[in-house]
Amino acid sequence: MVKELIIDSTPTGVTIALIEDKHLVELHKEHVNNNYAVGDIYLGRIKKIMPGLNAAFVDVGYEKDAFLHYFDLGPQVQSLIKLTKIRRNGTQGTLLDNFKLEADINKAGKISEIVSKNLLVPVQIAKEPISTKGPRLSSDLSIAGRYTVLVPFSNVISISKKIKSNTERNRLKKIIESIKPKNFGVIIRTVSEGKGVAELQKDLLDS
Repeated sequence: MVKELIIDSTPTGVTIALIEDKHLVELHKEHVNNNYAVGDIYLGRIKKIMPGLNAAFVDVGYEKDAFLHYFDLGPQVQSLIKLTKIRRNGTQGTLLDNFKLEADINKAGKISEIVSKNLLVPVQIAKEPISTKGPRLSSDLSIAGRYTVLVPFSNVISISKKIKSNTERNRLKKIIESIKPKNFGVIIRTVSEGKGVAELQKDLLDS
């Protein structure tokens, strides 16, 4: 099965699509608006590097620049940056099966080693803007569904600690292993307990 991950960025928002054998199986859209709610995804532009804070200010279209700390980049930010550059260079599709993930970034590294001024990178609102401060951002993207959370550029499956039964945990893990797209990690939420293949698969595709 051939899979493609497509990221389309425009001044009005970001669209992330998952294609399997030329069929759309997942579509996630985030539009630019004035709400800037937690979980919204934007294509941000690095405006200023702040070495003393190990952070960067990012333009996401809000009246105040948003704040992105090194610790919120996410371990696979290099893969995210690489894929964004590929898509903006006009490549029509990126095969997930063949997409080589970059190495995780150093947990104690410097933001100036990862991003530079004017770099474009998809970011997610981690904390909404308050008073005179812009939003706080993360580039460790996640797409939440009802039963699962989809995490791009990962192959890790994690299960809510509130699901206590080892039998149920193993059952859910086996189901997700059989249906999740390659290079996507999955967080299995508590409410997935007792759910079958069809429900979980639909949730992944609808996320």
